[in-house]
Amino acid sequence: MSTDTLICATAGSVDDGKSTLIGRLLYDARALLRDQLAHIEEASQRRGFSRTELALVTDGLRAEREQGITIDAAWRYFATPKRRFVLADTPGHVQYTRNMITGASQADVAIVLIDAERGLTEQTRRHLAITALLRVPLVFAVVNKMDRVGFKQERFDELVSEAQAHLSRLPWATTVKYLPVCALDGDNVVERSTRMSWYDGPALLEELETAEPAPVELGAGVLAVQWVIRPQREDYASFRGLAGRVVSGTLAVGDEVVIAPSGLRSRIARIDRHVGAESTPAASRGASVIVSLADDIDASRGTYVIARPELPAELAIRRRLTVEVCWMNASPAVRGKKIWVKHQSRRVVAQIAAVTHKLDVVSGKAESADTLVQNDLGTLELVLGDDIPATAYITDRALGSVLLVDPTDGETVGAAMLVDP
Repeated sequence: MSTDTLICATAGSVDDGKSTLIGRLLYDARALLRDQLAHIEEASQRRGFSRTELALVTDGLRAEREQGITIDAAWRYFATPKRRFVLADTPGHVQYTRNMITGASQADVAIVLIDAERGLTEQTRRHLAITALLRVPLVFAVVNKMDRVGFKQERFDELVSEAQAHLSRLPWATTVKYLPVCALDGDNVVERSTRMSWYDGPALLEELETAEPAPVELGAGVLAVQWVIRPQREDYASFRGLAGRVVSGTLAVGDEVVIAPSGLRSRIARIDRHVGAESTPAASRGASVIVSLADDIDASRGTYVIARPELPAELAIRRRLTVEVCWMNASPAVRGKKIWVKHQSRRVVAQIAAVTHKLDVVSGKAESADTLVQNDLGTLELVLGDDIPATAYITDRALGSVLLVDPTDGETVGAAMLVDP
């Protein structure tokens, strides 16, 4: 089995059939355990359904089962002989848009459902806009419930044209593939449909198994330092390691590095998975490691170890940022509002200097605005109280994104993408 893992986020408006699609995908891919399937069958009979309700596979919360909607983001894991998958099952209801953003922000690909009968709702347009804003490398727009429209190609083509027109009006480009599906019966989910002979493309699982989304990363190895480790043990009396996660590229022993934002320079002397483990020659994006430097310099939580002797040209040390934001809080974003900006392990105080634009998710056009309310997409100017090494989000998704946090209660109020470092 390949060790390749694909992180896939799903999104769809209420009643678009997203939970049914995921349930069918797991069922037809033989990714459900026998006891899971028995429980779903028993629950389906108890509720009077005429068939096994595969949507119940994803509804873990009691409120989800009672209302038939997805509330929280849930992570599902399965594998085929070709690839391992992580499914981020995210809510479709507008009230839980923030949960959808959480899942999509980490995704390699996204599946956005379109109801063949209802067409593109406002929330469908919002989901397409968010996946574009978050620069998800590859999006599958799945036109579901094709049985409700007689499996007609004309209806599928009409919705594809409508979706393409909406995406073309957005200020962000994204790669989208379109598939006609009947999740209830499994048409074009794992097996190709015999009822839509006019569609000659692969089924959804085939697309996911062969997808090769290009990573959006800086290229230079970057470690976001989370903690300084001093074991205080006799056998490690002089050990000082910088523990953190490699957020971009690859770090290797011997690399000349620059510490940001201070600009100090050193060299990587050792890389460990944990204290006492055998050292490793290199670590790539996603790995959590301990890096020891050749020089005893000031590098602590909130600093960055970058595998370059000089700061890369794509990075800049800034205290003023322009960001595109998904505003998540009931308290609006207004000029003068105090917030924290969290950039990887670094947190600095900040203030909203201006609200410049808001996106109309229906028309796809940016409009002048002086406030953003919950679920709005817009543009802010931020002034920071300290330096951060910033890069544009289109250059690196990890280093170009920040969380906006309310300093009074620690609640996340916005997810922001840097436009210009």
